[in-house]
Amino acid sequence: MDNYKNNNTARRYIAHVSIFGTTQIHLKNPYIIAWWSAAFPGFGHLLLSKYLRGFVLFIWEVVINLQSNINVAMIHSFQGDIDMAKESLNTRWLLIYIPVYIFAIWDSYRTTVDLNKIYLLAERENHTFNSFSMGAMEINYLDKRNPIMSIIWSLFMPGLGQLYIHRIIVAFFIVTWTVVFFYYSHLLEAISLLFLGEIQKATNVLNPEWLLFFPSLYGFATYDAYINTVENNKLAEKEQKTFLEKNYQHPGFYIEKEKR
Repeated sequence: MDNYKNNNTARRYIAHVSIFGTTQIHLKNPYIIAWWSAAFPGFGHLLLSKYLRGFVLFIWEVVINLQSNINVAMIHSFQGDIDMAKESLNTRWLLIYIPVYIFAIWDSYRTTVDLNKIYLLAERENHTFNSFSMGAMEINYLDKRNPIMSIIWSLFMPGLGQLYIHRIIVAFFIVTWTVVFFYYSHLLEAISLLFLGEIQKATNVLNPEWLLFFPSLYGFATYDAYINTVENNKLAEKEQKTFLEKNYQHPGFYIEKEKR
């Protein structure tokens, strides 16, 4: 039996390496996860690697937000036109939006608390996990990456930071929606006009309703890539340390603790 595979011989594992990415649990701040869910429903769950739930909430946010005109109302409120903000809201869709929005925040907080408890139990069990995965289309392995590079690539294009650390599923999802947001917001067209000095045309061509999705998307992509790079580096160090202790450290080796 190969002890370096997640073969359900342990009750809990702290990580799993597959061709689609490295999935792991580690201690997280529940308030930060809840905050990301508040910024954009689905982001908190993606940080927890709860992909299916995160994708559903993300798509729901985009669809219901556009139907209820929440971004349009926000734009009017930023301009100080509160009455116009109220008139632009579609209450039939808005009343659907509120309960699911609250659920996303609550569920991501609750799940984070539960996963923190599971991590402490799995850490105590300290069972080995696979560190290398090879398939017909991909290879993935534990190694250390530069967190700064994750930030830089994410700022160039959301999703590239995730590709850099081999979070394939999240990377594909983020890149796809980034393209959608770029297309419907006309942001790249506005940037081209701005370089040509056509400031008024650049302003007029923008679709602010779609443009408002970008701050949350860029912020999440950068944060997610950075945090997971740091945690993957810690995981790689832990796996290497465990391997060396098991295979090369003398059984009688002992470090005496300093007496105080």
